[in-house]
Amino acid sequence: MGGCEGEPARSGKGDEYVSQGGGRPDSRVRKLLRHGFMDAAAASRLLDTDPLAPLRDDTLFLDALGATADPDLALVALSRLVEALGPADAPGLLDVLRTSKPLRDRLLGVLGASAALGDHLAAHPGAWEALVTYEPSDLHPGVTEFERALDGVQDPDGLRVAYRGALLAIAARDVCGTSDVAQTAAELADLATATLRAALALAEESAPEDAAVCRLAVLGMGKCGGHELNYVSDVDVIFAAAPASGADEETALRAATRLASHLVRICSDTTAEGTIWPVDANLRPEGRNGPLVRTLSSHLAYYQRWAKTWEFQALLKARYVAGDKALGEEYVAAVAPLVWQAAERENFVADVQEMRRRVVASIPVAQVERELKLGPGGLRDVEFAVQLLQLVHGRSDASLRSPTTLDALAALAAGGYVGRQDAAALDAAYRFLRSMEHRIQLFRMRRTHLMPQAEEDQRRLGRSLGYRSEPVAELHKAWRRHASAVRRLHEKLFYRPLLDAVAQLEAGEVRLSPQAARQRLEALGYADPGAALRHLEALASGVSRKAAIQRTLLPVLLGWFADSADPDAGLLAFRKVSDALGRTPWYLRLLRDEGAAAENLARVLSAGRFAPDLLLRAPEAVALLGSADDQSGLRPRDRAALEQETLAAVGRAEGPEQAVAAARGVRRRELFRTAAADLIGAYGTEGTEPADPAAAIDRVGGALTDLNAAALAGALRAAVGAQWGDELPVRFAVIAMGRFGGREMSYSSDADVLFVHEPRDGVSEHEAGKAAFAVATEMRRLLQLPSADPPLVIDADLRPEGKAGALARSLASYEAYYRRWSVVWESQALLRAAPVAGDAGLGERFVALIDPMRYPRGGPGEDGEREIRRLKARMEAERLPRGADPTTHTKLGRGGLTDVEWTVQLLQLRWGAEHPGLRTTRTRDALAAAAGAGLVAGGDARTLDEAWVLASRVRNAVMLVRGRPGDTFPSEARELGAVGRYLGYEPGRVGEMVDDYRRVTRRARAVMERLFYGTE
Repeated sequence: MGGCEGEPARSGKGDEYVSQGGGRPDSRVRKLLRHGFMDAAAASRLLDTDPLAPLRDDTLFLDALGATADPDLALVALSRLVEALGPADAPGLLDVLRTSKPLRDRLLGVLGASAALGDHLAAHPGAWEALVTYEPSDLHPGVTEFERALDGVQDPDGLRVAYRGALLAIAARDVCGTSDVAQTAAELADLATATLRAALALAEESAPEDAAVCRLAVLGMGKCGGHELNYVSDVDVIFAAAPASGADEETALRAATRLASHLVRICSDTTAEGTIWPVDANLRPEGRNGPLVRTLSSHLAYYQRWAKTWEFQALLKARYVAGDKALGEEYVAAVAPLVWQAAERENFVADVQEMRRRVVASIPVAQVERELKLGPGGLRDVEFAVQLLQLVHGRSDASLRSPTTLDALAALAAGGYVGRQDAAALDAAYRFLRSMEHRIQLFRMRRTHLMPQAEEDQRRLGRSLGYRSEPVAELHKAWRRHASAVRRLHEKLFYRPLLDAVAQLEAGEVRLSPQAARQRLEALGYADPGAALRHLEALASGVSRKAAIQRTLLPVLLGWFADSADPDAGLLAFRKVSDALGRTPWYLRLLRDEGAAAENLARVLSAGRFAPDLLLRAPEAVALLGSADDQSGLRPRDRAALEQETLAAVGRAEGPEQAVAAARGVRRRELFRTAAADLIGAYGTEGTEPADPAAAIDRVGGALTDLNAAALAGALRAAVGAQWGDELPVRFAVIAMGRFGGREMSYSSDADVLFVHEPRDGVSEHEAGKAAFAVATEMRRLLQLPSADPPLVIDADLRPEGKAGALARSLASYEAYYRRWSVVWESQALLRAAPVAGDAGLGERFVALIDPMRYPRGGPGEDGEREIRRLKARMEAERLPRGADPTTHTKLGRGGLTDVEWTVQLLQLRWGAEHPGLRTTRTRDALAAAAGAGLVAGGDARTLDEAWVLASRVRNAVMLVRGRPGDTFPSEARELGAVGRYLGYEPGRVGEMVDDYRRVTRRARAVMERLFYGTE
């Protein structure tokens, strides 16, 4: 490391010590400032003290101080060390400092980087002599050399002192650059191994009777096992035991447990001599709840029957470190086959991904941006990626089984599983991040992975890594660059080689074998990796421009597919869309140049069957997924624009069947637009605000209502034109009912309607009735024609007298019926009536007719309310499908849609005449109005609203995932997982999803029973 000649002189503490006459810092202060001292005046005073006076004008000494991470810290620590040595021994140290550059660099380098090791030297001043030796054999000691350094310790405190002395030498090699970060980490692991052996020896000496009856092996795990330990880290271990000759197993296990517990205390306890490090045995079977020590057979029985995926991932790093060597090596050999079979376990990838997500989620929000280890682009990202690839490909390639991250990464590159340039970038990023972590921990010898917040600490850290001009700025720039590289390379690490397995490669490139590619696809969640590989070959093979673009797109698309509930379906649908549009110039260009379009397409294709089925019938609709910045292509179109386009398409058709087919074509495209926007979350956001499920369900319901209303308008035009042209002898209107009238349609909703007519001048009632009936019948016929499109079923059963009544009635007939025969449930049904097609004036007159019925003065009365409750109870008893779970049925189940809607509708019937806000066809708006008017407590309204939104979202999710209607959660695992994704649940949390649904609806049911049935 060079000096700091380029650093500008600083104003600040040095300005206090200006010379008496000139008003400028004296020459020594200026010189110290140039050497990087922050408090040059204090350093100058310290150099004038008797112990350090011999060095104050030594240029080589000052240059060496200036090369340290923190010259001020180094000088203060040296002063304390000299003082501790005393007049008799201090001159010897000062002489060596003047004459020995290796010692000078090593001692001052340590003192400038580590306040904790400075404290150690002040407490044990003779330890500096361990830094004098500078022989080749000293450069990279292993376990043997460290055991020799710890040999002869008599008690735990002696071990602590000897350990810290060995650590001093490791730190010296590290800060002086004679050991790189990988060598330093290996030395730390070897020192930990020697320390565990020494601690076990002390435990055995204190209890020879225990040592005589058992064989105890200590297995290193984690970074200790991987030969990549930190300066300050828990040392992860597992203990295995066996009876000594002639001893029984129970006695041996008790003895081994006492020895293991004593070993843990020796290493973990804190005394006046400090601590070594905590020994963590929580990676053992059953964690902290399991026995500390088990036999090998007990370990194997657990792993074969109960172990989770992460436990095999942890065992990848297991190695013998202390105790009975034969038993330790037998343990490693016995668990190895289980480790390399882990990738064949069900939900392997989901388990690994979920563990990584849990790690990230556990980081406090305020610390995420400072995390070197656990945060995005941190050390754990590299380690998880390497371990996942090891577990996938190490089954068939033993060269990949190194427990050391960098060695394993090099093996993955050599085997063609990772590109060499990518591996080099990850290697560099990992080394940089580990170096940062080491230097941060070295300062106070505290376990931390956080970037320090104080500027002086960041300056020290930057200088320790060689940044001198602007150490803080340069440090952050390098950190951002490496973290970004880790994040960017993740997708390539997993998915680029899959394309190499099927594509023509440049000469000299290493390719992933088809068998290895199938293994990787299987491990990443593809249920049929052979079929997936064939799809990749069809998409990416060859030398055409199309294949070249596909090879560019597919790595990231495969990642998005693999992160879905059904990767196979996503990839298959993508192939079908590409086959249909591959020759269309704009298609691949859209995906290549509009990053959001490609991601949106991947998410839509892998989210379920509904949207892909729509897209495959009209592949050109993929263009809607463009406009990445504002997602304008996915914004719902208003009803007027939809109706205008639909009627124009109908008008161009040659006959009624062709006309309704044209209307269906518009509806199909708009259904895809709505479903795609829903699946990617575009309907739940406004600007930069987080997604709001309630806003999304409102927008989806409104969009579906508008597109279905436009389709009905098109069918009406086609039905009229077939027989009457433009001159229908009757005014005719379509009144939406139920969820249609409430603008709350789901993807599976029927179109509940009433047909109303009014004779034109000069037309008899009989002729008008015949014409209206013919139009309504023809509309239903046309919309029921066989088609591959999702059906739009017209349901007119809410008309007077139900199925037995006239399909279409005149306005006068409705008035007479409602005046004379209407019952309370019809008033309730009319609460959501709204005109949607046909003669607008007639629709308005119909609304004026029914308003007094649905908003009656004085409410429905006691008899009316009693009848409503009776009908609701009967519906609950009779209409729930046999075998359906009432706790999860979204429509008729406990706290589901009907519970909320009937409660709201009862409030509307009671109070609609007095409170105009209740005169709305929309459930949520009416509920909010009731709360605003004080008719419902705010908390009760929120409970009902939350349940209604959730039940509506589940119904939509089921249709989107399965492609067919459903009122309860699917039973098939992939479908259930896809529903969970739609609702915002990560993989592996579907049980939590169902529990949440039951909790929300149970609370809603309690509110409903109190408000609707009057129970307390």
